[in-house]
Amino acid sequence: MSDQPRPACSPTLFSWEFAADPYPAYAWLREHEPVHRTTLPSGVEAWLVTRYADARAALADPRLSKNPAHHSEAAHAKGKVGIPGEHSADLVTHLLNIDPPDHTRLRRLVSKAFTPRRVAAFAPRVQELTDRLIDGFGSRGQADLIHEFAFPLPIYAICDLLGVPREDQDDFRDWAGMMIRHGGGPRGGVARAVKRIRAYLADLIHRKRESLGRGDGEQSVDLISGLIRASDHGEHLTENEAAAMAFILLFAGFETTVNLIGNGVYALLRDPVQCDRLRRALKEGDEGLLATGVEELLRYDGPVEIATWRFATEPVVIGGQRVAVGDPVLVVLAAADRDPERFEAPDVLDLSRADNQHLGYGHGIHYCLGAPLARLEARTALGTLLRRLPDLRLAVEPQEVRRRGGLIMRGLRELPVTWDPSTATGGGTGS
Repeated sequence: MSDQPRPACSPTLFSWEFAADPYPAYAWLREHEPVHRTTLPSGVEAWLVTRYADARAALADPRLSKNPAHHSEAAHAKGKVGIPGEHSADLVTHLLNIDPPDHTRLRRLVSKAFTPRRVAAFAPRVQELTDRLIDGFGSRGQADLIHEFAFPLPIYAICDLLGVPREDQDDFRDWAGMMIRHGGGPRGGVARAVKRIRAYLADLIHRKRESLGRGDGEQSVDLISGLIRASDHGEHLTENEAAAMAFILLFAGFETTVNLIGNGVYALLRDPVQCDRLRRALKEGDEGLLATGVEELLRYDGPVEIATWRFATEPVVIGGQRVAVGDPVLVVLAAADRDPERFEAPDVLDLSRADNQHLGYGHGIHYCLGAPLARLEARTALGTLLRRLPDLRLAVEPQEVRRRGGLIMRGLRELPVTWDPSTATGGGTGS
């Protein structure tokens, strides 16, 4: 992807040109200013950590707090750090914003939903959703894979996991769409969507608590019901914590997977050698290349460009650079995962890469809780697409595919694709 020359001097960050391909700029920073102080588009000053070794250490450093109250400025109160709209909607008490012991307590409660056994049991539903979405456009010969596939698949999956009734899930899709569309623009659009989600979650939690109290939902295994049961059995989970937890699982659980599927398909279609290699493996019934391929796509052009905010609680030295108390630190996962000191030929897509301890889902106690579900969705989505649409290809030149703006996430606005409808196959053939 990064076939542009590296900048000769300090690169311009956060422009639209940068968003299209940030990797040459990150290569320059890794070499010349691996811990780089910059002013973000919001006006907040922060340190960018770009080397793999420094990034991995920073992600696990307890002196770097997730709690925005440790920020040396009051920017968090103005919505300039964290997720847009979460502060005004009173949704800040979630796993991305807290430290132990509260983080330990809340993560323990939610982790039960993402055990290997629970995720494996969810696989048929993910396959059903995947086939249903492809059925909707397979005979047309063209589609926008973001809005018609990569976006709705994880929305419906995470709604099922949370326990959002099927009749309400299209509302969630609309609200999530507002967050996607406005992610790089005015934060007000995101804030409105977040407030609507917050109001809905509060009402849903109330309804589920009443149902459980009557004994109507005692067999419910959805995550929100589980959180309510834990709260009612002495785990001291407040309603705000339950709503914030459901919100962050929705937010992190859908947008990262949208980007993983979208970026993954885009990378494959731009590399016909690797794409054909995967198609042949799938045709021969070899699922191994699909599994290692998803990991490589996470490393090569992952869904999270920069890890969420951290704040120094004491003076910290990172990569030889002194970081003062209260300074924000942003670990650039996209830069770390292209570090030639850690990965051989890091700018080359190699679906069979063996030594691939990437940071695509973080590291340490804040490692992404939903990673097993995201991997399942990505394997199912990519494998089924390539099986059912064997001549899938880009409908536009690669440079015409537009990226969404934004600091944390890395994704596409749309992904126009085409194929010969006569070669498309029916559902039920996926993994």
